[in-house]
Amino acid sequence: MLKYLALIVAVGFPLISGCQIVASPALGSIYTELQYGDTATTATGASREGKACVQTILGLVATGDASIVAAKRAGGITTVSSVDHTAKSILGFFGEWCTVVKGN
Repeated sequence: MLKYLALIVAVGFPLISGCQIVASPALGSIYTELQYGDTATTATGASREGKACVQTILGLVATGDASIVAAKRAGGITTVSSVDHTAKSILGFFGEWCTVVKGN
């Protein structure tokens, strides 16, 4: 019986412990949706925006491409003026982390 209880705790605890499954400067245990800055360059007059995201389910499976290169490609950007991020998490079951690039 003790072995089964230890197994349940070992497997179940990470799923219910409120682990942060997306990187962000703040985390709501029920719901998170925020934007935050990362990098700015000396380039001015950003007329385009590109976004690239990754998604995760239960913190067990994660897929996507949230690279700056993918975000630049999505926005048709060659000169980057800023790189920001967005993060969303719903009860730790679903998470999304995006890179948002602005430039020309």
